[in-house]
Amino acid sequence: MSKMINIAVDAMGGDNSPQKIIDGIEIHHKESKNIYYKLFGDKNIIDPIINKKLIDKSAYEIIHTDEKIKGEDSAFTAAKRGKNTSMWLAIDSVKQKLSDIVISAGNTAALLVIAKLNLKMIENIDKPALSGLWPSKKGMSVVLDLGANIECSDKNLIDFAVMGSSLFKSLFPEEKPKVALLNIGSEELKGNEIIKETYQKLNQITNEDFDFKGFIEGNHIMDGNVNVIVADGFTGNVALKTAEGTANFITSELKYALKTSIFGKLGSLISISSLKKFKKKLDPRLYNGAILLGLDSPVIKSHGGTDYIGFANSLSVCEKIVKNNLIDKIKKSIS
Repeated sequence: MSKMINIAVDAMGGDNSPQKIIDGIEIHHKESKNIYYKLFGDKNIIDPIINKKLIDKSAYEIIHTDEKIKGEDSAFTAAKRGKNTSMWLAIDSVKQKLSDIVISAGNTAALLVIAKLNLKMIENIDKPALSGLWPSKKGMSVVLDLGANIECSDKNLIDFAVMGSSLFKSLFPEEKPKVALLNIGSEELKGNEIIKETYQKLNQITNEDFDFKGFIEGNHIMDGNVNVIVADGFTGNVALKTAEGTANFITSELKYALKTSIFGKLGSLISISSLKKFKKKLDPRLYNGAILLGLDSPVIKSHGGTDYIGFANSLSVCEKIVKNNLIDKIKKSIS
């Protein structure tokens, strides 16, 4: 029998919580065994919802608090709000080794600050990085940093390469990570001094854990030729928001085109199978679950606006990370 995985859940973070949190847990619970959910939030609100669900009572507990971090709180306000909020208590559960991993769909800035206040950094890592999963023609890629650090040194970017590779191996154990640096060109002379210095150092590293493939431009991120893409937080966040906006634009324009004429409607009926595959490929819920790397305990950020399906998928990310010993992989690689 596999070891029980304890997931600390901030049940009050994000839109339509705790309803979507509990709905997501119900889906994940049906598909996964040996998972124990510790829900931090208002028991008076959670109980009436979860009692109607097909979730074994032995698979969860509710740790009551009626305080929560608000979406409009600044990071400073959130930290000041107190240690009795659902987010803080969930993170503290991991700090106290009572849970294996923590997940929240709440305020991103607050989660980053509270996590860094409570959890230690992995030795030899200076800055944490926010990483996410992106679709590609050949499967899935890990992209980091997505906004935790605006400015990065060459050491930081090398650390991100190591951590991103460890994450990729935890999620996809049968594939070898192929790392690239996001840049304005693929030639060695392109880019600022930091990224060029990082290129030179990564080129000289002999590492069995990943293959370094050089630079990659933004228009090739989804080709799938590399599966770990490294950037500073400013560049990575711009790339993320651009990709999200482009995907939303394409899907909305396609829907409009297919609904506004009789030929479009007929075409959609003829190609309904292909359209469903296209829609699924761009469905952001399938890639929900950003990971804060660099801390000595795993922290997962679910998108605040996702629904219960997206939250269930982020719970699956939690499960894979713990089962495949992400933190141990990072510690071994970084040393």
